[in-house]
Amino acid sequence: MNAWNAAESADFRGPLDVTRAATAVLDAQDTVIGWSPAAQDLLGYLPEEILGHHLETLVPAGDAWAEQSPDAALRSSQSRAVRHRDGRLLRMAVAICPLAKVPDGAGSLPARVLVAADLGAHRWWESRQAMLHGLATQSPVSLGIYDTELRLTWANTAYIREVGLPLREFLGARADELYPDAEFMTEGYPRTLDGVMHQVIETGEPVLDLHLVGQLPSDPGTDHVWSCSYYRLQNARGQVLGICEDAFDITDRYQAQRRLNLLVEAGARIGTTLDMTVTAREITEVAVPDFASLVTVDLVACVLDGEEPGAGDGGVPTLMRVAARSVRSVRGAPDSPPADPHRVEYPPGSLQYRSLSSGGLVREEGTLVVPLRAGGTPLGLVTFLRDTGQSLFDAEETELADELVLRTAVCLDNARRFAREHKAALTLQRNLLPQHLPAQSAVELAYRYLPSDDRAGVGGDWFDVIGLSGTRVGLVVGDVVGHGLQAAATMGRLRTTVRALARLDLSPDELLSRLDDLVGPTTDDGVATVAGEDGTDDVTIGVTCLYAVYDPVSRRCTLARAGHLPPAVVAPEGGLSFPDLPEGPPLGLGGLPFESLDIELPAGSLMALFTDGLVEARDRDVDEGLEILGRVLSAHDRPLDELCDHALAELLPDGPAADDSALLLVRTRELDARQVAAWELPAEPTAVGRARELATGQLTEWGLEELAYTTQLVVSELVTNAVRHASGPLHLRLLRDRTLLTEVSDTGHTSPHLRYSASDDEGGRGLFIVAQLVQRWGTRYTPDGKTIWTEQAFPPRYPGAPRPDG
Repeated sequence: MNAWNAAESADFRGPLDVTRAATAVLDAQDTVIGWSPAAQDLLGYLPEEILGHHLETLVPAGDAWAEQSPDAALRSSQSRAVRHRDGRLLRMAVAICPLAKVPDGAGSLPARVLVAADLGAHRWWESRQAMLHGLATQSPVSLGIYDTELRLTWANTAYIREVGLPLREFLGARADELYPDAEFMTEGYPRTLDGVMHQVIETGEPVLDLHLVGQLPSDPGTDHVWSCSYYRLQNARGQVLGICEDAFDITDRYQAQRRLNLLVEAGARIGTTLDMTVTAREITEVAVPDFASLVTVDLVACVLDGEEPGAGDGGVPTLMRVAARSVRSVRGAPDSPPADPHRVEYPPGSLQYRSLSSGGLVREEGTLVVPLRAGGTPLGLVTFLRDTGQSLFDAEETELADELVLRTAVCLDNARRFAREHKAALTLQRNLLPQHLPAQSAVELAYRYLPSDDRAGVGGDWFDVIGLSGTRVGLVVGDVVGHGLQAAATMGRLRTTVRALARLDLSPDELLSRLDDLVGPTTDDGVATVAGEDGTDDVTIGVTCLYAVYDPVSRRCTLARAGHLPPAVVAPEGGLSFPDLPEGPPLGLGGLPFESLDIELPAGSLMALFTDGLVEARDRDVDEGLEILGRVLSAHDRPLDELCDHALAELLPDGPAADDSALLLVRTRELDARQVAAWELPAEPTAVGRARELATGQLTEWGLEELAYTTQLVVSELVTNAVRHASGPLHLRLLRDRTLLTEVSDTGHTSPHLRYSASDDEGGRGLFIVAQLVQRWGTRYTPDGKTIWTEQAFPPRYPGAPRPDG
């Protein structure tokens, strides 16, 4: 059965139509005078068997409808019992239609027509009729029929209600005349009503669920969205009669889906970084143009610095405009670059002022102001504006704006907290690193420190230059793997520890061993711990360090490293080398020894100490970075600051990398022989007097007679102690550098201790007196024994004395 035959089977005439129902013609006395073939098929009576018989032959006796007067009629169908020829009673749909009034005594003239049909078939037909009536009068789906010229020929009640006019006033109009600005959004189809309808008529292919946006003739100014379907109408011969349109208003569903899509997009696009300005700009990009034509974001000024706004003094806080976006920039107008945050002020009575004062949402016409709040903390305002041609913000859109701003506020608060932590970490790192390296007689130096470009990237790289006894200098560079406050704090503790250990004049390998004990063993996960003062452990991941001591008198440099890259050394005459320094394990592994390497660095040698962030990058391995650094250092005769800048330009051309970068350049010096005086003395009591004579003579030669008395006392005490408590030859050395250094070396390994002597003690006061006379004193150990040293400041007028400004 084809579609047309199916339509034919649904004949609108129905089963009780006289052309197809079982029909009996009755005269005025209810005698059957006419019998149709359909009646014969349905009830089994042949015409000759029923004609001339009374109606009671077909109707059970006592049935009320059979006994009614001839003038009465069943004008509507009713369910009645009718007797079949075989005696069965059939339940049928029956209707009686009276004919023209029959004259009295007319006898056998027709008076009524009785029609009957199968009750089930009739009820099925009635339900379909009710359905068609419902589509025409009660269905919420708009139905319209257009002829081949696309003119409206019929419309149901829903369609008429949408248009808002009586049907007769717009019958014959074209669809694009009724909805002139309507446009289809579904991709792959014509955009206009006229185009879609012509396509369906020409191809015969129906189209389903096309989304049409337009305005109702009865509700201009408000956009609606319909789900439209179209199919071609034709008769049994295939002749095209027109097109049928059914449309259902899905505006509410569409708006709900649009709001949901906007929230989904906001979840994906807002808060992608921990930058407050970027986050503020992201909500404007999400909201324009789909939700508003202009969006501005203003943040409380202190929030931008990572601070938490306080309760204030009752006035409105200072606001900074951090983001703004309009529909003009989206629709092709040139978009100006984002402006730096700048202050904005709102006058009393404005919507923004009212929102700031009340802390609540404010809506008026096409403007919606929503406060940015996180956990009760006011962060700022978001203002949404719509053009006059757009619809006003309704309750559901207000809820959507509130949800968008709430999500943004959470992201902004996270960014604010991060900014506060990052600022604290930067401050900590900056204060823990050396702010100014004092000039050293042993080396000329320059340095650069470049923090990571990662917003969370406050790292643990550090460097230091430590003045040691005997004009020596300690050079250190290290790296705590990781970022953030923890890495910076760990770096600070390690740097302080290295300075303290260096003051003890420990050899580089022993210093690293002590530092390794502090860092502690690693856990099963390869995580090292740094012991805290309260007994707790701070967790850090990997620590490397390089420590070197350079002596400008002997021109010897002793180095040791713990998992760190070796330094680069350029000789005075040129030639780059990386000393074959035993690597040593990173700090924290425990139980493994460190080894020192002793090399000679002639005066004018260039040495570079650095962290791996300088030479290693995502797109470059360490070897390539070391090669580039070597090329830079080949110009060793250039000023050190210039070499530092050149190294950063070559190795980090795009600025900070993913890891911190530290570079320390030193050019070695040699202490002039005229500044050093050294003698070997026997370990005998007579050596005390000889030492005083030698020291006094040398001070006279240097023009330091003012220090002669103090120096004699110092030399006498130190040499006396060496004679009493040590064996072997003694060594006395005077160094004239930035201070006067006096050193006495012996073969003993017992360090003297400063103590208070009782009134009845015969000795023990000498070292106490020495400590009062000099600036500093201390002990350092050597492979052959120990050296006790003191420092004295030069007289103010002495040429070598430091100036008051440093």
